[in-house]
Amino acid sequence: MTWWKNNNLRLVQNNLRETDADMDVDLLIRELKDFNANTLMMNAGGIFAFYPSKLPYQYVTPCLKKDLLAETIEKAHANNIRFIARFDFSKAHESIFRKRPEWFYRSREGSEINYSGIVHTCLNGGYQQQYSLDILQEVLTGYDVDGVFFNMFGYQNWDYSGNYYGICYCGSCRMRFMVMYGMELPDNEDRNSDLYQAYRKFQEETSIDMLDKIHSRIKRLNPDAAICTYHTHKVDIVRHESNTALGRSHPKWLYSAAENVMPIAGSYKDKLSSNCSINAINLTYRFTGVSEYETEIRLYENIANGSGLDFCIIGAFEGYPDHANMEKTKNVFRFHKENEGLFGHFKSEAEVVLVKPSPSNRDSQQEYLGVFKMLKEDHILFDVVKQGRLSHIADTQAKTVVLPGVAALTDEELSVLIALQARGVHIVATGGSLTGQQEALSRLFAVELEGIMEDTTSAYVRIDDKRRFPKLQKRDWVIVNGPFAIMRHNADSVKKLPLIAPSSFGPPERAYGHKQTAWYGLGITAAAGREGQGAYISWNVGELYYRHGFADHKQIVTGVIEELHEGKRRLVTNAHSSVEITFHGLPDGTYLLQLLNLSGFNGMTYDAPIPICGIEAELYGLDGISLARDLTGAAAMQLEKRDERLIVRIAELQAYAAFHLS
Repeated sequence: MTWWKNNNLRLVQNNLRETDADMDVDLLIRELKDFNANTLMMNAGGIFAFYPSKLPYQYVTPCLKKDLLAETIEKAHANNIRFIARFDFSKAHESIFRKRPEWFYRSREGSEINYSGIVHTCLNGGYQQQYSLDILQEVLTGYDVDGVFFNMFGYQNWDYSGNYYGICYCGSCRMRFMVMYGMELPDNEDRNSDLYQAYRKFQEETSIDMLDKIHSRIKRLNPDAAICTYHTHKVDIVRHESNTALGRSHPKWLYSAAENVMPIAGSYKDKLSSNCSINAINLTYRFTGVSEYETEIRLYENIANGSGLDFCIIGAFEGYPDHANMEKTKNVFRFHKENEGLFGHFKSEAEVVLVKPSPSNRDSQQEYLGVFKMLKEDHILFDVVKQGRLSHIADTQAKTVVLPGVAALTDEELSVLIALQARGVHIVATGGSLTGQQEALSRLFAVELEGIMEDTTSAYVRIDDKRRFPKLQKRDWVIVNGPFAIMRHNADSVKKLPLIAPSSFGPPERAYGHKQTAWYGLGITAAAGREGQGAYISWNVGELYYRHGFADHKQIVTGVIEELHEGKRRLVTNAHSSVEITFHGLPDGTYLLQLLNLSGFNGMTYDAPIPICGIEAELYGLDGISLARDLTGAAAMQLEKRDERLIVRIAELQAYAAFHLS
C-alpha cells in the first residue's frame, strides 16, 4: 500500500521565500517534531530552485549557499518525516521570459504579466508543456522525495494584487484552440456564448492533458511519489485551502474546512483530501495569522470529516513574527498522533447525500452552501458527492439525495437517481433545480414547468400544514425572494406552501392586497413504479439561508426531510446548532462520535467557544456497542443503553470532544 493511503497526514508547509534558502534546517526539524508532524511540504523548484539546478531555464535563487533541498530531505527522513516537494510552474523569472518569450502568457494586446520580476507562463507554452517535466525529472532523479505538489496549476489570469488580465492569447493558445475547435479564441468572456463555452471546455481538456503528462512522468520515475494539487484528475492527494481574504464578500463561511473535505471524501475511494489551514489573513498580509480559534476549528473539522491535518506559514519558523496559533495547532496535531488509528478510514453512516453542483453551474454555489449549513446545524448525518461523481453513490445506504440548484443532469446522472429512487431513496430538489430539463422533472418529481416568476419581491408562501413544519407553528407566511419555479403537479402529488402573490408594500398605508395563488412552493409525490418519493421546493431556500440566515427556510427543508424519513433518525440530540457533530463507522465495526463547539463564532469574529453543558446524543442501531472511550478526556461523559438507543451524555463540551464507541 502506498504511504499516503493511511490517510494520517500531519503536514506542515513552509512556503519559502527566496531569502530562506540558507535557513537553519536543524531548527526546522525541531519545530516539526514539536508539532508531531509526519510530513513536510517545502519549495523545490519552478519560480525559484532551492537546489543547484543544472538546467538552463530553471532559475536558482541567488540566496542559495547550499543544497537546501538535499539537506532538508535527508534530515526529514532521518526523523521519520515525509517530504513533499513544492513546485510552481505558473510563473518564471523575467530572465527566462527575455530568452523564451513564446512560453509566456499574452493579453489580447500582446502584453505579458510581469509582477515584481516574476512573469506568468502559459499552460500551453513550452515551459509548462515540456520544460516543467524536465525540472521534475531533475528533482525526482536527484532527490528522494515522497511526493510532488503543484501550486496554481492551470490557467492563471490574475496577479497577486487581484488584477484580472483575461484570456491568454499567446501563439500556443491560438494554435491549439484552432486545432481542437477550428475557431479563433473568443474576443470576450460572455459566459452564455457558445464560443466562450467551447473555450472553457478547452481549458479543462488541456489541463487534464497536462495532468496526464505529469502523472506519466512522475509515476515512471517514482511510482511511490504522491501527486498533489487542487485538481482531481490523476492526483493522489487533492489539496484545498481554508483561507481568508480582506476583500472577500460576506457572510464568512464557518464550515470552510468541512466543506472542502467532504466532497472529496464522499466522491472518491482512491484519493485523499488534504485541506490546508492558511495561517495568513491575506496574501497581502502573510505575516499575521487568523484567530487561533478559527485555526482550531479548521483543523478539528479536517479530522472530523475524513481528512488529515495540514497547516501552512510563510517562510521558516525562525523569525516568523506570529506564534499566536502555534499552541492550539500543536495540540490538535498531538491529539491526532495519539489517536491516528481511529482516523482516516471512516465508513459512512449518512442518512442524506448532498450533491455539490458542477463547477460550471456557478449560480448554484450559494444554494448548495446554504443547504450544507442547514444540515450541519440540524445535526442531520450527511455525505457530500460531486455532481460528476453521482455514480459513486449508486449503492448508498442513505435515505435521501438533495439536489441544491442543480441546473442539469447528464443522462448517466439521471439514470443513477432514477435507480436510487426505484429502490426507495428519496430525491429532494431546491433552488430551481432542473428547470431546463422536463424529462428529469417528470421522472423524478412528476412535475411540469409552466414558467418562472423572476420578480418575487414581496411574495410569500403560506405555511398551510403546521404538522409537517412543526417549528413554524406561529408563522403563517415565509418570504420568497428570487426566481420561483411555477410547476404543474401530478394528480397524486401532495401540494403544500401555496404562493402568496406580490402586492404593494409601500407606503405602509398601501401594504395590503396579497392574494393566494394556485401555485405551490412544495410538491411531494411517489413517482409511478418507484418506492422513493420526489420533493420539489420551487425557490432558492438554500441561497436565502446562506445569505440571510432566516431559520424559516431551514425549517422548511429539514421539515421535508423529516417527513420523508418518517421522523426516524440515526442521531437525535439536544445539542445547540452551533455544535457540529459527525458520526462514522470504523473498519473494525466500532464507531467514532465527534463534537466540535463553534459557539465562539459571532458571524464576524472567532473567539473562545462558550462551554455547552448537558448535551445528549442518542444513537440508534448500534447493536453490540456498550463501551465508550473519551479520547479527549475532558468531557465527563456517561453512557446509557436503553432499548434500541445508545445515549451519550456529555457534562460539558469545551472546544472539541471525541468518543470511540465499541
